[in-house]
Amino acid sequence: MNASERSENMIIIGQAAPKFSGQAVVNKSEIREINSADYLGKWIVLFFYPLDFTFVCPTELLQFRDKLADFQKLNAVILGCSVDSVYSHKKWLSDELDDVGYPLIGDITKRISRDFGVLLEDQGIATRGTFVIDPEGHIQYAGIHNLNVGRDANEILRVLSALQSGELCAAGWKPGQAHLKPK
Repeated sequence: MNASERSENMIIIGQAAPKFSGQAVVNKSEIREINSADYLGKWIVLFFYPLDFTFVCPTELLQFRDKLADFQKLNAVILGCSVDSVYSHKKWLSDELDDVGYPLIGDITKRISRDFGVLLEDQGIATRGTFVIDPEGHIQYAGIHNLNVGRDANEILRVLSALQSGELCAAGWKPGQAHLKPK
């Protein structure tokens, strides 16, 4: 991805996350309107993926599903988002994935992807963007991956734990390890 392919929006750590709302598939087949304000007081892990019915995307969605209980223990909700419609999400869940346990937002207007700066305008899809939003609605982590490389839910879980510790965390820090102390 080069600079001309990216949306003009720039996410800055510590700033208020863009507000978002849209239809999402919940519990495999229910379509519900969700709004970022519904999640104030919780940590949000919002991840974007390019498209349903692709090769890398299901590996990510299923890994987030497998780690869902770990995220919930940390007062975090998982929200997936792509430029597909909620009807495409329903079909994909029905045909291939089963229930992932968290909402999949249909961003058919591409507004949410654009607001978070992950829309590849020339391709009409979002790249693999991941955002951790704190309970007050501020972005505390942003990561963007190439379309060909899946993200690791374990790393997002590790980063979330480190953010929640409020301490200095060394590279590779894991919960239970000592924090760095300023000299």
